Amino acid sequence: MTELITALDYSDAQSALKTVDLIGPSCQWYKVGKELFTAVGPSIVQELKARGKKVFLDMKFHDIPNTVSKAVHSAAAIGADLCNVHASGGTAMLTAAGQAAKKAGILLVAVTVLTSMDEAELASIGLSVTPQEQVKRLALLTQSCGVPGVVCSALELPVIRTTCGADFITVVPGIRPAGSSADDQKRIMTPAQAAQQGATYIVVGRPITKADNPAEAAAAIAATLASSR
Repeated sequence: MTELITALDYSDAQSALKTVDLIGPSCQWYKVGKELFTAVGPSIVQELKARGKKVFLDMKFHDIPNTVSKAVHSAAAIGADLCNVHASGGTAMLTAAGQAAKKAGILLVAVTVLTSMDEAELASIGLSVTPQEQVKRLALLTQSCGVPGVVCSALELPVIRTTCGADFITVVPGIRPAGSSADDQKRIMTPAQAAQQGATYIVVGRPITKADNPAEAAAAIAATLASSR
């Protein structure tokens, strides 16, 4: 079944943990990204683990192989359950990161194309391909380097399932419940659609954290996922 990850896009621990406590048992996974981690540091991961939660440390490591390998090891050491790297870092970096993840016992996925990017954005950085073509290329590279999954938009799920198989892990941001604002996302899908396409995890932020009742919002999405199996 597709699992929900709530994105804690805050700049302070108090606000983030208040939301986690409000949501309660409706969500077990939480994403800690650059904003929160830079402001607070490893303690936020430890606070979430103390509450019995699972943590996706979304730092998108992208550097030379040795540096990324050590960063993945450090992510595991502070208690993260899942972390990511940029697939565009290349073969040597992905291989080193994958080996470090296996040794440290942390789940690793590689970012393909950001959900804020479309074909025009790719062209602006010199890539004359569609997002789907670039995602497919990077997913195959990721798999060949021993990394068990990717971050991608829900729109690319069918091609990834066909290309990389049913067991390949997919973490899908850019998820918006029906009627929600797209905000700064360009390649989006509803939770039910993503689940029907076989997403392993979906990441939802503002539709939960900015809701009048975050617990109800998270529970509604979890129920949608359960009924979409």
